[in-house]
Amino acid sequence: MKKLYFASARTPEISYDVSLVAKLEEILERANLSNYIQENDYVAIKTHFGARGGHRIVRPIFLRKIADAVKKVGGNPFVTDTVRPKGLDYLEIANMQGINHLSVGCPVVLADGLRGKNYVRVYAGESIGDIGIASEIYDAESMIVVTHCKGHIQSGFGGAIKNLGMGAVSARNRENTAERGRIHAVSRVRVIHIGEACILCGKCAEACDHGAITLEPEFTLDDKKCVKCGRCIEVCENEALEMERDEEMFQRALAEAARAAVSTFEKGKIFYVSFLTEIMPHCDCHPHSDVPIINDQGILAGDDPVAIDKCALDIIESKKPLPDSAAEGFAGGKGLLEKVTERNPYVHVMAAAELGLGELEYELEIIERKKKI
Repeated sequence: MKKLYFASARTPEISYDVSLVAKLEEILERANLSNYIQENDYVAIKTHFGARGGHRIVRPIFLRKIADAVKKVGGNPFVTDTVRPKGLDYLEIANMQGINHLSVGCPVVLADGLRGKNYVRVYAGESIGDIGIASEIYDAESMIVVTHCKGHIQSGFGGAIKNLGMGAVSARNRENTAERGRIHAVSRVRVIHIGEACILCGKCAEACDHGAITLEPEFTLDDKKCVKCGRCIEVCENEALEMERDEEMFQRALAEAARAAVSTFEKGKIFYVSFLTEIMPHCDCHPHSDVPIINDQGILAGDDPVAIDKCALDIIESKKPLPDSAAEGFAGGKGLLEKVTERNPYVHVMAAAELGLGELEYELEIIERKKKI
């Protein structure tokens, strides 16, 4: 049974010591990061930079506290993510979100390079074979995986496993085709265009970060550029796009890719911090941020991604859905995220456990406040 730290988002008194920022400091102190980081280690702080139009990622102040804690034990931190939009555009998005070397106190680096093509091939599993792990993650000696928990369009839940399984994989490969998209492609056979329903409004092309859709003189989908992420389908109000899919295959591939990323580190060199705050029904890569489906819950931390994701799901599905959200009208309890996202969020968590990535059983050490020194 894995021990996890949990700090509630509730602040019952007017004091810095009960703030979520202070509780994170206490978690990092109790976890003793020197157990995971050696002197002079390069430490990847893997997070999500967000999207133009989104605004619910992990706040820079928390990344700063983590970077400071890494430095305190002698590590050399850098905050990183893999390319989604073009590299320089993505760095500008990060800066727009407040993530830069001044705010987080360390370099901000694209893990797979400016073009999203810097990677090392690592065996992942039977579903996808080899996968390209981003070079700067592959080369780091230690890593802290900082995750904003939320729903996900394809995995049902975006937690630590998803953060690794997609976020540690390079955007493209040297053949200039989608590398991360290979995980989507395992289950998403093809995008189907229904011509008689299409009004050529352009919303699908606007939603596509990969330039796979053109509309002049007619709808055209470039299969080489398409990563089968499904955003075009989500924004189509006329139901002119559909996906032929096998979702369980995707979630298995996601778990395999996460295992590939973990395998590039020596055992005991990764720590996980997951934020159960502003829990949206969709991923941070979307160009918008829907309202949270439940109230903020707090922070989970530990060294087991399976235990953390399982605990996060248990917490989320034990709470009452918020009105005026995508969860309005649903009863709380087991199955809430599946109702909201129409995907079973447990498939990839169970697959990761089967692959030996972690344990499903956990116990919580509750952090109520920062202790006085």
